[in-house]
Amino acid sequence: MCAQEAFQAQRSQLVELLVSGSLEGFESILDWLLSWEVLSWEDYEGLSLLGQPLSHLARRLLDTVWNKGAWGCEQLIAAVQEAQADSQSPKLCDHWDPHSPHPAQDLRSHRPAIVRRLYSHVEGVLDLAKERGFISLYECDEIRLPIFTSSQRARRLLDLAMVKANGLAPFLLQHVEELPVPKALPFEDAACKKYMSKLRTTVSAQSRFLSTYDGAESLCLEEIYTENVLEIRTEVGMAGPPQSCPATLGLEGLFSSQGLNKDADTVLVVGEAGSGKSTLLQQLHLLWAAGRDFQDFLFVFPFSCRQLQCVAKPLSMQALLFEHCCWPDLGQQDVFQFLLEHPDRVLLTFDGFDEFKFRFTDRERHCSPTHPTSVQNLLFNLLQGNLLKNARKVLTSRPDAVSACLRKYVRVELTLKGFSEDGIELYLRKRHRDPGVADRLISLLKATSALHGLCHLPVFSWMVSKCHQELLLQGGGSPTTTTDMYLLILQHFLLHTSPPDSAPHHLGAGLLRGRLPTLLHLGRLALWGLGMCCYVFSAKQLQAAHVDSEDISLGFLVRAQRAVSESTAPLEFLHITFQCFFAALYLALSADMPPSSLRYLFNCHQPESSLLARLLPALCVPGSRCKEDSVAVLLQEAEPHNLQITAAFLAGLLSQEHRSLLAECQASEKALLRRRDCARRCLAHSLHKHFHSIPPAVPGEAKSMHAMPGFVWLIRSLYEMQEERLAREAVRRLNVGHLKLTFCSVGPAECAALAFVLRHLRWPVALQLDHNSVGDIGVEQLLPCLSVCKALYLRDNNISDRGICKLIEHALHCEQLQKLALFNNKLTDGCAHSMARLLECRRNFLALRLGNNHITAVGAQVLAQGLRANASLQFLGFWGNKVGDKGAQALAEALGDHRSLRWLSLVGNNIGSVGAQALALMLEKNVALEELCLEENRLQDEGVCSLAEGLKRNSSLKVLKLSNNCVTYLGAEALLQALARNDTILEVWLRGNTFSPEEIEKLSHRDTRLLL
Repeated sequence: MCAQEAFQAQRSQLVELLVSGSLEGFESILDWLLSWEVLSWEDYEGLSLLGQPLSHLARRLLDTVWNKGAWGCEQLIAAVQEAQADSQSPKLCDHWDPHSPHPAQDLRSHRPAIVRRLYSHVEGVLDLAKERGFISLYECDEIRLPIFTSSQRARRLLDLAMVKANGLAPFLLQHVEELPVPKALPFEDAACKKYMSKLRTTVSAQSRFLSTYDGAESLCLEEIYTENVLEIRTEVGMAGPPQSCPATLGLEGLFSSQGLNKDADTVLVVGEAGSGKSTLLQQLHLLWAAGRDFQDFLFVFPFSCRQLQCVAKPLSMQALLFEHCCWPDLGQQDVFQFLLEHPDRVLLTFDGFDEFKFRFTDRERHCSPTHPTSVQNLLFNLLQGNLLKNARKVLTSRPDAVSACLRKYVRVELTLKGFSEDGIELYLRKRHRDPGVADRLISLLKATSALHGLCHLPVFSWMVSKCHQELLLQGGGSPTTTTDMYLLILQHFLLHTSPPDSAPHHLGAGLLRGRLPTLLHLGRLALWGLGMCCYVFSAKQLQAAHVDSEDISLGFLVRAQRAVSESTAPLEFLHITFQCFFAALYLALSADMPPSSLRYLFNCHQPESSLLARLLPALCVPGSRCKEDSVAVLLQEAEPHNLQITAAFLAGLLSQEHRSLLAECQASEKALLRRRDCARRCLAHSLHKHFHSIPPAVPGEAKSMHAMPGFVWLIRSLYEMQEERLAREAVRRLNVGHLKLTFCSVGPAECAALAFVLRHLRWPVALQLDHNSVGDIGVEQLLPCLSVCKALYLRDNNISDRGICKLIEHALHCEQLQKLALFNNKLTDGCAHSMARLLECRRNFLALRLGNNHITAVGAQVLAQGLRANASLQFLGFWGNKVGDKGAQALAEALGDHRSLRWLSLVGNNIGSVGAQALALMLEKNVALEELCLEENRLQDEGVCSLAEGLKRNSSLKVLKLSNNCVTYLGAEALLQALARNDTILEVWLRGNTFSPEEIEKLSHRDTRLLL
């Protein structure tokens, strides 16, 4: 019985163990259990159902074994060990009597060894059995279904022999004994070893140099790679205690998280354009190829979604792996068979799913690894696990391209949030070996918050590094907007391709005008590519767009990495954002581009779905003149996230600051002004339309607005245009009490845009920015709009003491601001003095939530000083910190005479009986507190008894939460005595404490206010 209890206690670990490998490993365990007669034939049939998730079968196996008692539990553990040992060093010395009088029984008793012996010969044995009449053609075809591996076909043949009484069992017993014994594991075969070596060499060559931003291949990835902030995506809205900060991972931990969907094989990495997704995958490939990490995988196959979508002909999984990644020089079938037999040793990476023009669907099922299908159907079924189940896949994408349907097949979702401040500095020091240059560049960034905020995305850090001479040596102002930065990199490339004596030293009209044909050629190609969802350009497409070698020499078009075999030296833009920038440049500068077409760029009109709208992009030759209808259709057909980036660039190019630059290149200044006016009208109209869609407020509550996906980009476009009057007009009629922008990928650049626009609000607003990437730089960018905020929520934003101290320094002068929510950040005792000063100076401040940070007793003692001088605070959240008994004492002493505090949370603060005594004294004196949360501490009976004494003299508390505090019946008895004398309190939470079922029932009957 003890073995069974231990078995049950470890059930979750056992499930994890059973599903951690492949289906092949699970079926090997069943082989051993059958051979030892732990499982009956009926048990086995119930555990061999096709199409069932492996986790369901694993749980059913545990239930079955549990019902067989302690012996069955012990045998399962032994079977797992045997299966693991067999996969590493198979025991092939087992023998049986080929003329046994009980052949079916012997097939079962020696099943593991027979399956191993049949592994490489099952096709020949099937042919021989069919020839001799033991199995029919239909039965043979059923066993040979392409969804089965060789081992699974061997098992299906043995299963058939168990139920047929026509001599199949003795035939197999005798014939299998005569088969040769395998001498080595499959991957020690010469073909497999040679292919593994070739694959490593190929992947290493593709990964050695940074391919994403630099076509010259001069950046060695190993020398400059800098870790990004990679977090596990958090689930909100779930019941339970307050959640802690999202787990931050290094690249080496990519597969360490178990995830919510254990039946899935795909790791999804989401991040904004330029956040470093491609570089992260490239580093993964390099580490594997060099043998430094991810060595559990024998094969790694990298793919680019933007290039896969160029494959027009149907292809099989074998063709995908071999023809479009790495071709085996010998033994193709042997290598492919090993991949099918051992999918858990295979990793496939798919970069840039947002650039895959086909929308994910699970409607068309494809399970055959050898039969051809469309490239999108192949990819979708790989992600679902219908093909190569248990092979790991890594998929990268921008967030907007990930549908709810796709998330059903994701094991874990990770968010790539770009560089931290330390990461920006580390990257620049790696890029510039001269410490003086690096120091000056870092100092420039720290002195220019707008530019520093842009560098949160690695693509901007690369641009700053690339343009360091222009930034440091020329006395002009630093870039403020994204458009400014891209114009600076354009200047850099133009200067480096111009003769030294003829080129001006800044981006003037002369420099642009001299290369205007090149810029228009690239812009026309970029716009056509966006409309066609094409990001890799063949020689034919380049020729049609009149892009020649001189245009290519500018440096913005580079050779595509991991080109598919059908393409001949294809080219792509340095980055998707550069393609969007050149498309915007074309829309701004093209002489024959009608202004009315811009309305589609800013979503003023819904895309049409007419036959013309679907056919015209295919008919529009890139080199032809883009009339109004063709430009409009291209804009309608482009992906929304690319349109948003293009719209922001166009707004920046049409801004007053860059008007003179573009006017010199435009044949007609009137045309440029018409485009600018059209863009302004479209922006204002789109924002007003967005605001009109806000539902009316619930009676008695403030009007609330949850930002739609395009809202942030409309704000970004307003910011790029840098027109105060337009920003003021855009929000003039916005009257909401609560503006919610959670999970909106808000970084420092978005914070700057929000502040630029929201500071013109006429009414105070509660601004909620939870679960974003604000950081300290973003906090600094938000300061201009702090005066219109009545509440600011910054949960899960990687904010440290430095950012909060700046925020509070500014908040001291903002009378509107009454609530701050800063939980799940990186705050320490270093911000306590600023917090205390806020409480002392702001007499109308209502709520301060600091949960799940790193504040200790020292910080709590400092904050207590501010509480003594405060008479307005109503909510104080301290859960998930480390204040301990001393911190609890300091807070309790400060709150004894506090007249306004209604809610106090000290959950999970390592508070013991000493702290409880201080809180009990506070309860005796305090006449305002209504809810006290003390779960997840170590109060025990002594602390609870002290609190019970305090309750006897308290007349205000309504809810007391004491769950998970090691309280026994003795502590509950003290609380019952207190409740008998206290009519105010409504609930006492005691869940998760040390009560027997009989004690729980007894206590519940004595007082229903005890929640057990």
